Amino acid sequence: MKKIKVAPSLPENVEVNEIGENRSEVIAYPFESGYAITLAHPLRRLILGSSVGYAPISVKIEGAVHEFDSIRGMHEDVAVFIINLKNIRFKLAEGVNRVEVNYSFTGPKEITAANLINDEIEVVNPEAFLATLNEDAVLNFSVVISKGLGYVQSEDLKDDVEPDAIALDAFFTPVKKCNYEIDNVLVEDNPNYEKITFDIETDGQTSPVDAFTNALETMHKQLSVFNGVLDVEINATPVKRTNEDSEIKVYLEQIDSLGLSARSFNSLDRSGIKYVGELVLMNANEIKNIKNLGKKSLDEIAETLENLGYGEDFELADNTRVNLVKKIEQLKESSE
Repeated sequence: MKKIKVAPSLPENVEVNEIGENRSEVIAYPFESGYAITLAHPLRRLILGSSVGYAPISVKIEGAVHEFDSIRGMHEDVAVFIINLKNIRFKLAEGVNRVEVNYSFTGPKEITAANLINDEIEVVNPEAFLATLNEDAVLNFSVVISKGLGYVQSEDLKDDVEPDAIALDAFFTPVKKCNYEIDNVLVEDNPNYEKITFDIETDGQTSPVDAFTNALETMHKQLSVFNGVLDVEINATPVKRTNEDSEIKVYLEQIDSLGLSARSFNSLDRSGIKYVGELVLMNANEIKNIKNLGKKSLDEIAETLENLGYGEDFELADNTRVNLVKKIEQLKESSE
């Protein structure tokens, strides 16, 4: 017999399991039916989008004017050197948001990320390769490393770098992967309680647990905007929503919430795509055929959907798909 409740029960169990290098599981249960997805989805997005990391944002190379230049005695072109540099994951001291570091190397030498470590910076992947110098080569360069969130295009960093420096696309996010699973658990005689299992992997700039904790703090700060809301008289009648309504709601967020580059966003917007659910409903070929969507934008959108758990293997339930199509049509009709 179902018991009458006056408040939802609170989960009591939290487990943290280290399952690999820089990879951990965070497990919480038991949640009331429908509560797990309500918490898991926004937390996952915050873990992916609000975790602080470090990245090089500009480089100055003696003898190089632009990124398509070459350096005498260095095997790699400047463009390849920059790609290798962006693959190195730096880390600054606590409280330091930005540093400029100068380097000088002479050949013959194979330069790796380990050679860039000094008193100002750490490197979490010291084995990463940077460049190879011939015996008569001299390589002098300086790198600006900054603390930040998410992904920032080089075009948006022009005002933050010196005129004679090459601005770099900055991928700050230290979280490589964050997925969650929701399973049913038995509580007394009720099998409909839920358990969330987060699987979080980082690049080593921060630990998975710290990334999770940071997301919780960010969520708390964002929700603090509603502090004191009970002091406001509310006359609206509450709307009863089903679990399916809660599931569909996450797909009705507008595409600007994905944090895409201006180029990708504008291509989708011009094609009339306004909501995340429209992309989720498309297969890879349908997304590829969106008008004016270049390969770089296509790769960015595919990676973003993959990071959010909506990759090629993701499938919507038939009833959810039908209801989502109806909801999107209604929203578009009401906005016309």
